[in-house]
Amino acid sequence: MALRVETALMGPDTDQYAGNGQNRPTLARLAQIARQMEDLGFDGLTTPEAGHDPFIPLAIAAEHTSKITLGTNVAVSFPRSPMIAAQSAWDLQNLSGGRFTLGLGTQVKGHNERRYSTPWTSAPGPRMREYFQCLRAIFQSFQNPEQPTYFEGQHYRFTMLPPFFNPGPIEHPKVPLYAAAANTYMARLAGEMCEGLRLHPIATFRYTKEVILPAVAEGAAKGGRAMADFDLIGAPFMALGRNDAELHASKEALRKQIAFYASTRSYHTVLAHHGWEDIGLELHRLSVAGEWAKMPALISDEMLEEWAVIATYDRLAEAIKAKSDGLFQTVVLVLLGEARNDLDLLRETVAKLHQA
Repeated sequence: MALRVETALMGPDTDQYAGNGQNRPTLARLAQIARQMEDLGFDGLTTPEAGHDPFIPLAIAAEHTSKITLGTNVAVSFPRSPMIAAQSAWDLQNLSGGRFTLGLGTQVKGHNERRYSTPWTSAPGPRMREYFQCLRAIFQSFQNPEQPTYFEGQHYRFTMLPPFFNPGPIEHPKVPLYAAAANTYMARLAGEMCEGLRLHPIATFRYTKEVILPAVAEGAAKGGRAMADFDLIGAPFMALGRNDAELHASKEALRKQIAFYASTRSYHTVLAHHGWEDIGLELHRLSVAGEWAKMPALISDEMLEEWAVIATYDRLAEAIKAKSDGLFQTVVLVLLGEARNDLDLLRETVAKLHQA
């Protein structure tokens, strides 16, 4: 099965997951990476919201590329009103010539309230449903200024758009919407209302097959949509190396990354599916105590096998296909350390993943 392949612009690295800060991007470096990834054959370039704004780098990437798709992976929804998100998406869709995709995620209550200063007014699922509905109404109103489409819901209300504030029609008005998901509600919602789902890497391959895919199918059926048209994007954890010694070091680094995410209680449904509830609770306790260095040791080799693609460089594409076949239409190469800068490896892997 041929796969679309994406990679990250400004993706987090090992030190960031370990709580040791992150690099500061420059305009020149962002432009260089964007051109480089397009030249290597990647189908898509994405930006996370991991300490930096996810929209601004894509404007730089749009200027310096011509074919590669550009998307947020993902922007946090609730701190932005639907209008704020819609304006950023509309401008990027216009600047990129129709290559932009809007990926949105809710983040958890604690981060919304304590990091973003955003009230957590209700359960995230129903609120996210209205967010997507409101976005669609705003996009339609941008494209048809003479006949605006308004939306009134319990959580969001869009009932005014004077001509002065309407950016006006663009050549490619359909902005594909992607929901970030690691649970069944969001998976169903994506299947019903979105062009695709950006699967959180915390979802293991088995959890994706047994829990996420059935939920997406249920949502698609409710929305009268065909699963064949749905883009499920996987971003599996990866441990890579040229030899056994490098592979061992990569696995140790990956334990930090997985422990970081597995400490979040909102993701513990995944751990529960595998019988790892107690480990999740202990990871959460350690994270609250700021004892980040103790967390990686709780991630066993068995857990790594469930979560990650583990391979030497020469077997990377084959290993990804073996675990992704029948699950994903698109895969994100989430590479850390040396592998991220090995351009020959990236070019060869992308080419192999494109092969049926």
